[in-house]
Amino acid sequence: MTDSVPGAPRPAPFPALDWDADRAQAFGDEIVRVWADLLRRLPELPVARHENAGAVRRGVVLPVPDEPLPDAEIVEHLRSLTFEWSTYPGHRRFMAYITGAGTVPGAAADLLAAGLNMNLGGWRLSPGPTEIERALIRWFAGVFGLPAGAGGLLVSGGAMANFTALKAARDQQLGVGVREEGVATAGPVAVYASSEVHVTTDRALDMLGLGTRCLRKIGVDDGWRMRIDALRDAVRRDREAGTRPGVVVATAGTVATGAIDPLDEIADVCEREGMWMHVDGAYGAPSALAQDLRPLLRGIERADSIAFDPHKWMYTPHSGGCVVVRDERTLEDSFGAPASYIHEDTERLGHEVDLGHLGPQFSRGFQALKIWVSLLAHGRRAYGERISHDAALARYLAARVDAHPSFELSAPVTLSICCFRFVPQDLAARGHADPAARERYLNALNERIMTEIQLDGRVYISNAVLGERFVLRACVVNFRTEADDMDAVLDVAAELGGRLDAELRPAAFAPLD
Repeated sequence: MTDSVPGAPRPAPFPALDWDADRAQAFGDEIVRVWADLLRRLPELPVARHENAGAVRRGVVLPVPDEPLPDAEIVEHLRSLTFEWSTYPGHRRFMAYITGAGTVPGAAADLLAAGLNMNLGGWRLSPGPTEIERALIRWFAGVFGLPAGAGGLLVSGGAMANFTALKAARDQQLGVGVREEGVATAGPVAVYASSEVHVTTDRALDMLGLGTRCLRKIGVDDGWRMRIDALRDAVRRDREAGTRPGVVVATAGTVATGAIDPLDEIADVCEREGMWMHVDGAYGAPSALAQDLRPLLRGIERADSIAFDPHKWMYTPHSGGCVVVRDERTLEDSFGAPASYIHEDTERLGHEVDLGHLGPQFSRGFQALKIWVSLLAHGRRAYGERISHDAALARYLAARVDAHPSFELSAPVTLSICCFRFVPQDLAARGHADPAARERYLNALNERIMTEIQLDGRVYISNAVLGERFVLRACVVNFRTEADDMDAVLDVAAELGGRLDAELRPAAFAPLD
């Protein structure tokens, strides 16, 4: 072979970005050592640190070098990131928001997935991974009681799972021709959800061109669940006004309190009115694995689509959301987009569906592996029992709140979220001379308590706003959390609450006689 052809010199090899297996293993071993050190030290580390953005930026941002940094220097940079500049969702006392701890086998599987680097947008690019993802989706569909023919795919999280499901719902309700003609040709349509629905539904309707004003937020009962009578009334009013009732978004585990909408009754309404029933189970849907919690989800098997996040209450590493639909063909109707430059004789090759035609992404990572391996490593029974245990811990905290003279429970505990607030004993009586001032003070006090708890680092919780009340919120989706950690939440909140009350009360109003 000649060294060159006219006008195109033959390039010499340029292997600068390639590492041989020995160097890769040595570097990987050092990273695994950092990870193992984290697992050993995690119980004694503060849950979070309180450095401001400027300090963090100075601590973690290195200039991109013209020449490569030594491997050892990179490892030390990563060690510093790990132990000096991180918050630890895997810490047993992290109970803020809804983010799982990250399973150990799932993290190891994620390394292999990154090493394989297959693109699950096309079957031919990822034969084994595609079949694993499809099997995982079918297994989830079975857990929820959906029929044969159900399908779906993994996405980045609840926001994209809700978007994907609502795109399928839009196209089925308005006709798939809306993909070509646009939503303006379909006339007004209404979507219904409780006032506690997650903001990802608003965002999905915006992205789908339906607009957030099409969302009817239905009032809730004392348990923070959608009121069926109010839903029926809203549907009737829309029909009378010439607006098409299209979709109900039922929530299985609200982000504030963990409430579950009455799924079976919502399914009745959807069936009668010809609407699509979508369940946003981003947090609560995995409770179907727990024998004692599964009855709370009665009716989920009637849904047209379900969104949930394994990286929440299945504890798997970020990121991995999931959308499951009753009929997989609805996803292909919504997202199928044949292209001439992707030709394949599937009959001759024996290939099946390309997952890139079932959702918005063509380039897709092997997110299924960390979930699949976590299930293989722990088994369904352990998952169900641990999820049940998390819910028991929330009920235990609620009982402690009820028994404590300086706290009050703010909402019923349905799943694994406990909402409560600090109320000084002399303000506990409802007969305060100025009830409005009392509530303003308690809101300000509990807001400050939450901030101080997060700065303190011994435990880490978040908040909810229930009606006009600012309350403290502990959410257990962590396989490391136990009863003594729930005790610590209340002990730290009582300590800081008492101190802050003594500091803030004089400026608010005089204590009761």
